[in-house]
Amino acid sequence: MNDIVKCLSALVLLAMTVNSSDAETSEPPAAATVLESFAGPSTQFDWFVVNDNVMGGRSNGGFAVEDGALRFTGATNTNGGGFSSIRSRGKRLDLSAADGIRLRVLGDGRRYTWRLSNGNRWRGIPVGYWAEFPTKAGEWITVDLPFDRFYPQAFGRKLDGPSVDQTRILEMGIMIYDGEDGPFDLKISEVASYSSHREDSDSD
Repeated sequence: MNDIVKCLSALVLLAMTVNSSDAETSEPPAAATVLESFAGPSTQFDWFVVNDNVMGGRSNGGFAVEDGALRFTGATNTNGGGFSSIRSRGKRLDLSAADGIRLRVLGDGRRYTWRLSNGNRWRGIPVGYWAEFPTKAGEWITVDLPFDRFYPQAFGRKLDGPSVDQTRILEMGIMIYDGEDGPFDLKISEVASYSSHREDSDSD
């Protein structure tokens, strides 16, 4: 009889532990504001392609909006620039209230870079702000890229500063520049900004 009681007690304790764990992992994520969604027939931004052939490279890439996602595909060739990208234009964003960029992506296991631009230049060369992230082949994942992870870069050279100006985002986009040759395939269903700050109604 004692063994039965001990067994039941253990099962109750286990159930409490599982429920507690589920509660911790099901907390709502940081608040997000959708910047671009590909669920409808049109997009918020004007997207265009920039491949390494602008500097004599041999990579190719392009995009299409299909099945509720922007699909970025092509092939990189490191015998030349080694990159492919798509970028947005046509809007100015003030993301000063946000902590970073959130992406919902379906990847191929390769490493990608999200790029922002303020229109700044270094010695006449456009400056981009980069933040890299890995993907999992065949799996949808959510990627959070804090603004303090973005670093300035111009024509393949990492710069010391300045940091990205969140009040003046003129361009953003996705790029593959991971030093590998071969095909790539990435889907993006949503681009958002996120903030972990929560207003406290009792403050001040």
